[in-house]
Amino acid sequence: MTPELTALTLAALLQVLQFAAYSVTANLQVGTKTALGPRDEPVHLTGTAGRLQRAMTNHFEGLILFTIACTVIALTDQSTALTQTCAWTYLAARVLYVPAYAFGLTPWRSLIWGVGFLATVTMLLAALA
Repeated sequence: MTPELTALTLAALLQVLQFAAYSVTANLQVGTKTALGPRDEPVHLTGTAGRLQRAMTNHFEGLILFTIACTVIALTDQSTALTQTCAWTYLAARVLYVPAYAFGLTPWRSLIWGVGFLATVTMLLAALA
């Protein structure tokens, strides 16, 4: 497995951990009855639960582009030191992003997000070179 695909797999596992953290905090906030109910009315999470939910959603969005970048690099056998560094940078940024978002660390959350996004864009551009 290429380093890029390893980073992608770990990013997917990070998403699993984010889902678990969001689910636990959301259930604690709204209670079992609401969590197990049909949710005909939208449930609006606040505080840490809401921030963890938004961080998870944000990672789903970023993971799409990162998956494309890793897949293209792997399928075209274009793995280089640059693309490997970008893949690990993306993963590190996403790991740091979760607590930055959960604890409301501004402007760090946005800066960390930008690092991960730049790493992904760099991988995509490297695939075209």
